[in-house]
Amino acid sequence: MEEQTIALRELSANIATCPKCELSQTRTNAVPGEGDPNADMVFIGEGPGFYEDQQARPFVGPSGKFLDELLASIGLKRQDVYICNVVKCRPPGNRDPLPDEISACSPWLEQQLEIIQPKVIVTLGRFSMSRYFPGQSIGRIHGQPKEIDGLLIVPMYHPAAALHQGGLRRTIQEDFAKLPGLVEERLKQASAPPREPEPVQMELL
Repeated sequence: MEEQTIALRELSANIATCPKCELSQTRTNAVPGEGDPNADMVFIGEGPGFYEDQQARPFVGPSGKFLDELLASIGLKRQDVYICNVVKCRPPGNRDPLPDEISACSPWLEQQLEIIQPKVIVTLGRFSMSRYFPGQSIGRIHGQPKEIDGLLIVPMYHPAAALHQGGLRRTIQEDFAKLPGLVEERLKQASAPPREPEPVQMELL
C-alpha cells in the first residue's frame, strides 16, 4: 500500500474521533473525504449535509449527483480526484460553518493537502474560497485560476448553487470545462527541465 494511502487512512481515523469543536457533539459521523490519494485535483466543499453525515462520505446528496455529472463532463470519476470539505462535521440544520469551526478543522485540511500534493485545488462555494481569497466575491472571481503559495487555486460556485438558481448551472459547467487544460498545463510545468540561467555578458573595459 502506498505511503499516501496509509497516511490518509490514518488521518481519516483521527478526524473521525476529533473533539476540537462543538460540531463533534452533534455529528452522526465525521466526513474526512474520499478519492485518489495521488490525485492531481482536489475539490474542497463547505461542510457535510444530512446525507453526508449519515454515510460519512462527501457530496452524496443532490449536489453530489450534480458534482458527479460535472466530473463526467470532463471525463473523470470520483475515484480520479479527491473530495473533501472545509469542515468535516455537519453544522446543525445545515447552517453555515462558523469561523471557529473552520479554524478548528483547518489543520486537518492542511494535512490532507500536504499528503496528496495536488496540482490544482478547486474550491466549491464561498467558505472554501475564503480560505484562499479572503474578502472576495465568488460572483466576481469564479472560474479564474490563481497561483497562491505554489498551488493553482480555482474558485467555483458550489454545485448546490445550481440547484437553487438554475441559471448558474451553465456557468458551473463552463468553469468545469476549463479544468482539464489547467491540470495538463501544471503537469507540463512540473515535468519541464529547469531553465538554464542566461549567461552573464561581461562588459569590456
